[in-house]
Amino acid sequence: MIDQFAIAGFDLDAFVRSTLAEDMGEGGDRTSAAVIPAEAQLRAVMDSRDAVAVAGLPIAEAFFRALDPTARIERLVEDGTRVDVGADLLRVHGNARALLTAERSALNTVQHLTGIATLTRRYVDAIAGTGCILLDTRKTLPGLRLLEKYATRMGGATNHRLRLDDGVMIKDNHIAVAGGVEPAVRAAKAAGLADVVVEVDRIDQIEPALNAGADRLLLDNMGPDVLREAVALVARRVPTEASGGVNLDTIRAIAESGVTYVSVGRITQSAPAADIGLDFA
Repeated sequence: MIDQFAIAGFDLDAFVRSTLAEDMGEGGDRTSAAVIPAEAQLRAVMDSRDAVAVAGLPIAEAFFRALDPTARIERLVEDGTRVDVGADLLRVHGNARALLTAERSALNTVQHLTGIATLTRRYVDAIAGTGCILLDTRKTLPGLRLLEKYATRMGGATNHRLRLDDGVMIKDNHIAVAGGVEPAVRAAKAAGLADVVVEVDRIDQIEPALNAGADRLLLDNMGPDVLREAVALVARRVPTEASGGVNLDTIRAIAESGVTYVSVGRITQSAPAADIGLDFA
């Protein structure tokens, strides 16, 4: 469909087909079929009613082309662009029935992904100049992880692991079952696993984790003062990541503690949809 748009592991054609099938059901768009003449044309503009960081326009284009392959579509901005209120994002001209049938699927996708990119950009801006890198998490909607993580990249974040097989992260429940930080890390290393990330929520867990061979520490639910103590203790032996209790009010102080990364589940889990519409032009 859109040759220049690709996300590793994401099947755009399948996503478009299944989304349109969900929306159209067995009988298709009965309203457009009844109200709009078969040969009627539509010129429309997708525009933003919010100041946003844009994400998802190539996918919107794919929805329109799926139902009208001859539609003329002009993308006016690229994903990742920051635009002001009232900015035009995309123009489309084609069969009115087809474009109106695809409208909701296209808008839902762009509104959701742009909302994520926009919230992500607010977090990135909040830590600008600290040297700290914003990470997303696996707190994503089932079936939409690749798209949502694409949107965080468009907002300026760096992707954390995509899947459970995409990295090793020993968390509190692993530690509890394994009998402690040190045995958990040693078991991971004995299994031949590399780049082992270990969650610690107390200062006294840091040295056991490092002694066992942890490659990165996730400092969980620590305030800025404790984070500074932890970072000093680690002394750059491994990268550090702050997680938990992070919001727009707290992230600057957390980043200024000296951690390498800060991970934020809110950017995918709690991002509001952007106000974007498609208007007759």
